[in-house]
Amino acid sequence: MERQTYELDCKKFKSIDEQINILKDRGLVIGDVSKAKEFLYHNNYYRVSGYSLTLRNHDIFYPNTKFQNIIDIYNFDQEIRNLLLKYIEIIEIKIKSIFTYEFTKRHGGVGYLENSHFSCSDEYNSILCKANKQVEKRKSHEAYLKHFIEELKRPISMWAYIDLFTISDISRLYGIAENDIQICVASEFGLKHGTAVDTMRKFLHCITIIRNLCAHGSRLYNRLFITKPSLNKYEQAILIKDDSGNPDNSRLFGFIINIKRLLSKDQFLSFKNDITILKCKYPFVDMKHYGFCEDWSQVI
Repeated sequence: MERQTYELDCKKFKSIDEQINILKDRGLVIGDVSKAKEFLYHNNYYRVSGYSLTLRNHDIFYPNTKFQNIIDIYNFDQEIRNLLLKYIEIIEIKIKSIFTYEFTKRHGGVGYLENSHFSCSDEYNSILCKANKQVEKRKSHEAYLKHFIEELKRPISMWAYIDLFTISDISRLYGIAENDIQICVASEFGLKHGTAVDTMRKFLHCITIIRNLCAHGSRLYNRLFITKPSLNKYEQAILIKDDSGNPDNSRLFGFIINIKRLLSKDQFLSFKNDITILKCKYPFVDMKHYGFCEDWSQVI
């Protein structure tokens, strides 16, 4: 059975067989045609093409470039996204716990219902509106929500309510919290200088960007980010250089440096080890397209 999709220019329908012929005409070596067809059918020609940009000059592939090379890059990207989600979840749970502890210590379990404890009413209302929609959506199958709403018949305590928040939500809530709470949270992540709160805000914003890209399966390979991670002078010095000789702070590696600052030493060592194992699994993948320097594991 012939499988079909659309050609990249969206002008004319192209079958999988036609796509294979186009790739061959452009110089791509396809050893296992059946495997290539299956891969294109399951992963979309347009999506796959984004992983081949570093392997070709415009539409012509460099000599001896194989379809398997594209598969390796694609699979590596998928697996590093999964790793990032794993370690970002650790950060998300930690900040939710610390923020909730510091907030409820000052204002009690339902103090979050008072917008006077936050610096921006509009932002506060937006965050709680989103969380309350989750309550309505999930209360029928979440035992802890049913317990508060149907059995206790009282507002949900913040230590339970916080589970409804995404990393984006807690990042936004942190941004409008009282300054002493912000300082306590930042301090628990090792940020204790005068700009700790602002740095923490930036870290959380960057983590949110990476988390959302990973959660939606977006390509990280060879991606240039508009929002740059917040790095100190040492961290900037270990970045690879761009074509102008300046530190290239527009790729994934800078965000991984941010993640290091938010994980414990042992957690980050585990993360580094996982990346190293992944690279060994896919030796063809050139880490410079993620912004990694050659000695990255020694310098961070």
